[in-house]
Amino acid sequence: MRLLDRYVIRNFLQVYLYCIAGFISIWLIFDVSDNISTFIDQHVPLSLVARYYGTQIPQVFIILLPVSLLLSLLFALGRMSRANEIVSMLTAGVSLPRVLLPLIGMGLLTVTASMVLNYSLAPHAELARKAFLSEAQSRPGRYIQGQIFRNRTDSRTWFIQNFLPRSNTFNNVQVLQQDANDNIVTNYIAARAFYSPETKTWELQNVKVVHYDQAGNILDEQIYPSLKIEHWSETPFRLGSANERAEFLSLPELREYLRFNADFPHTLLAPFRTHLQYRLALPWTCLVVVWIAAPLGIGYSRRGVLSSVAAAVILVFSMNFLVHLFLALGEGDRVPAWIAAWTPNLVFAAIGLYLLYLRASNREPPSFHLFTARRIVAQ
Repeated sequence: MRLLDRYVIRNFLQVYLYCIAGFISIWLIFDVSDNISTFIDQHVPLSLVARYYGTQIPQVFIILLPVSLLLSLLFALGRMSRANEIVSMLTAGVSLPRVLLPLIGMGLLTVTASMVLNYSLAPHAELARKAFLSEAQSRPGRYIQGQIFRNRTDSRTWFIQNFLPRSNTFNNVQVLQQDANDNIVTNYIAARAFYSPETKTWELQNVKVVHYDQAGNILDEQIYPSLKIEHWSETPFRLGSANERAEFLSLPELREYLRFNADFPHTLLAPFRTHLQYRLALPWTCLVVVWIAAPLGIGYSRRGVLSSVAAAVILVFSMNFLVHLFLALGEGDRVPAWIAAWTPNLVFAAIGLYLLYLRASNREPPSFHLFTARRIVAQ
């Protein structure tokens, strides 16, 4: 790494880490203020409180990383511009894209970190928060009552009296195994069904197994204290998937939901398809922020610096608005999922690259040029 790269990265990282620490501190203060009464009244141990905030930080990072990236780029590049350091680098024969290369690399590292957090940890933060509050207030989890699941691939239908979300135990279960003509072949009636993730097997406890012929007559009945079944493809997530919300599912869970429920109506699957693409597109927002903030954070003169900074902030928050607008359109099946997820990134990436081209060729964006001209005329 060249000395120039180390210098640019050091100036950026100093501000970047301060921004992240500041935003985390502000969020922590407000969240503790909201929940401190619950912690004290329920005598929640510090270890449980630490575990709670450990589950919430990934979701907070997803939100604050682009904003921290924006502010730190504007501040660091603005400070270097005011000290004429950027001009000195360009005078020494270093092109503007080469000056910004280490910052683009930092943007890619932020994209990677955001991908890791957005894969599973951030989507599950809201569910972890609800589970913690129930545990802290000594309330039992809310059971889901009367669940029906139809496995069309294996011709199997489940009737479940109740179960806890995200648990592996189901109470009072009836499973109907059917043939290709939808005739009931076997009926499993169990007091409890337990799934073992390690062996991918189901254990039916206090189960009655009834076999039928083609006419529906009973052939035989057996009762078992415990019966293990290894060939069933259902998982607890699939059985409870009808109660899942797309925004709370991780990437693997979204793929699993779409794979096993491909025969659902397109409108019902639209939110899950959209959020699958959104999970893939969201981390790249950080790189788009770099392309927007970097050229606008650099000023070759003191004139128009504030307007450039304001333009960068407006563009990034406009992109955030467009992200949520297209996300709503995708969830409502108004536009295809990939368009809903990727359009804001593509549009503002093009704007950022255009701004970078103008700055590299020492030209101001048209709107800034008109603004400056009007101010000169007014004087």
